[in-house]
Amino acid sequence: MLTWKSIISFTAKGNSTPDKRVEKSEQEWRTLLTEEQYKITRKKGTEPAHSGALCSTHKVGKYNCICCNAPLFDSTIKFESQSGWPSFTQPIKENAIKYIKDVSFGMIRVEVLCNICDAHLGHVFPDGPEPTGLRYCVNSEAITLENL
Repeated sequence: MLTWKSIISFTAKGNSTPDKRVEKSEQEWRTLLTEEQYKITRKKGTEPAHSGALCSTHKVGKYNCICCNAPLFDSTIKFESQSGWPSFTQPIKENAIKYIKDVSFGMIRVEVLCNICDAHLGHVFPDGPEPTGLRYCVNSEAITLENL
């Protein structure tokens, strides 16, 4: 189980090796994604709070990367954070997510990306529920729900 300490360690010492890599040109990404998906995943944008279609969804399934379809989160670890974005307590597996120290906007945060294709997903914070204490705050436009 990941903890805030392990997340900080990844930002300082490097991330887990992904199972595979998906790399495409900017033009290929633009062809595959909507303008909003491209802005968020490839240009590190953020959708407005409470605007995402997956924010209040509680269907059973896996949340996959919109860019490469890699499994990122399971619906059993989704929770209502009241933050305005879908929130999760753990990735589906340790090497699914890449962690980057983010010092933009005068804050220190930890950015989360798909470890397979480097799609920007959102950020992780140490204010989530037990047992992990983590809150992965993810843009709806960066993920898709695969119903089981």
